[in-house]
Amino acid sequence: MTEQNATDLATSLETARDRLEATAELPVSPDASPWLGEAAAVAAQAADPALDRDARVTRLDHLERLFDGPDPDNPEATAHVEAAREAVAAARDRLEDTA
Repeated sequence: MTEQNATDLATSLETARDRLEATAELPVSPDASPWLGEAAAVAAQAADPALDRDARVTRLDHLERLFDGPDPDNPEATAHVEAAREAVAAARDRLEDTA
């Protein structure tokens, strides 16, 4: 992986983590709250620089499944989730560039 790809990957993963963590401060539907908490935790794990490629892919797969969770019922939270989804897609693209 080139240095630029590694930087882009780290930035994408940190963006996903930060956006999902930001939903914790917002009022969301009771059904979405645990889902968002799990997504934030998984995103934090995926952003760990010590994680190997296979473990990172596993966490990105998990995040993509979590993105199909309950609607947060809050436009700001929904915007954070969509931004996190885009960041995960960008991270996956960076990982595929190195496969």
